[in-house]
Amino acid sequence: MRFTHPMPAVCQSKADPLADIHEDLAAEQKARATYDNILRVCDDPDVSNVIKFLREREVVHFQRFGEVLDILQSQIK
Repeated sequence: MRFTHPMPAVCQSKADPLADIHEDLAAEQKARATYDNILRVCDDPDVSNVIKFLREREVVHFQRFGEVLDILQSQIK
C-alpha cells in the first residue's frame, strides 16, 4: 500500500535546508495572497472571519520560516 499525503507540497524536500526554507516561504506567501483574494470578493462575515484567521496563520508561519532561514544562514557563515 502506498502512502499518499493530502498536501504534496510538504513532501517536496530538496535535501537542501536553504532551498526547502525558501520554498516554504514562497508557499506561505502564495497562501496569503490567495486568502487576500478571497477576502476581496467575500461578503459573508462568517467566512471572512475564518479566512482572516487562516491568513494571519500564514503570516506567522512566514515569520517563523524567516527566523529559521536567519539561523541557517548564520550557521553557514
